[in-house]
Amino acid sequence: MELRQLRYFVAVVEEANFTRAAARLHLAQPGVSAQVRQLERELGQPLLDRSGGSVTLTDVGEAVLPYARAALAAVEGVRQTVDEFSGLLRGRVAIGLVPGATAHEFDVASVLADFHDDHPQVEIALAEDTSERMLASLRLGELDIAVIGLADEEPPPGVSLQIVIDEPLVAALAPDDSLIAHAGRGSIPLAALRDRPLISLPRGTGLRGVLDRACARAGFHPRVAFEAVSPQLLVELAARGLGVAVVPSLPADDASAAGLRTLEITDPQPRGRVALAWRTDGPGSPAAKALLRLLRTALSASGAFGGSPVGPDAGNGPS
Repeated sequence: MELRQLRYFVAVVEEANFTRAAARLHLAQPGVSAQVRQLERELGQPLLDRSGGSVTLTDVGEAVLPYARAALAAVEGVRQTVDEFSGLLRGRVAIGLVPGATAHEFDVASVLADFHDDHPQVEIALAEDTSERMLASLRLGELDIAVIGLADEEPPPGVSLQIVIDEPLVAALAPDDSLIAHAGRGSIPLAALRDRPLISLPRGTGLRGVLDRACARAGFHPRVAFEAVSPQLLVELAARGLGVAVVPSLPADDASAAGLRTLEITDPQPRGRVALAWRTDGPGSPAAKALLRLLRTALSASGAFGGSPVGPDAGNGPS
């Protein structure tokens, strides 16, 4: 029995298909099939049922699978331990980002580039998604680190945070909008948006969660006419007069260049917060731990809201 046979077996089970497993392993399909057959011959029992449209486990395969995964995990643990002593990092780190995260003053792209220069054998996998889905992936271990928008004041259970951005939300609207004439000192109460078509990020994002909760406290349900995942697109739609975009605070020059006016929202005053997030017990691999340390250090050095930690043991960070 060889480790590669166990690796191929696990890949076929996870993909439920020999062809997809071979593509994932960057191997030819006949070779993967032959090695799994050899493993079954050595064990004297079929592990996979190939009779249906997809490959499924036999009863014996179901019993063997946890041991195969444990053996592969043990070997990876040996490699990681040796790598830590030799100062070499390798493996894969999965990072989730809210759309537009790399465009802010906290320059995630530069940090990732520096990390890649120092550790070229570490594969970095990036994904953009809603904050809600990324938090679920973080808890399941599918993501090691995420940059998410926060809908709630307190961090979710089992997750630690370091604040990246904390800004008041504003109403961005066309210069001839009637709300501007009735605004006092550059602000409007949230209730003034009760019957207005709003432009916002979709459900599942931190900013949308903040907006929905703030409107509920003000006694109404927001009338969202347009949704977009890109904050820049929200601004462009508002500039076309399609509604009032609820977005994080914009510098006056940027708003003017986009053909917009912004009004601070009050009573209540919702805030848009973005945070670096990780499981409280820390990422599992040395590579992910090292990248998280680098991100947290860069965040603190950038002065982006001071890099404030939130949640259990957030100040301690991964070891």
